[in-house]
Amino acid sequence: MIEEVWQRIVENEGNIFKQIRGKQFVYTVVGTSIKLTTTNQLVAKSEFEKAVPYLPLSNTVPIQHLRAPSYIYAILTDKRIID
Repeated sequence: MIEEVWQRIVENEGNIFKQIRGKQFVYTVVGTSIKLTTTNQLVAKSEFEKAVPYLPLSNTVPIQHLRAPSYIYAILTDKRIID
């Protein structure tokens, strides 16, 4: 499943996403990571892979142990990524 999810993440590079509290962000794909525009962080594909078993997500609590959980939540709950 992560390969399909990652492909959708790659396809949506440059699109606007919205965090749970409404803050908008964009990301660029850098190898097997994404670079967030609103913070100087890279989030690896492996972090998304760790989050997938927690889907569907209703908040960020189950993935708080991951890097940038609010961004992962925003991406993995977006209909462009998970339908």
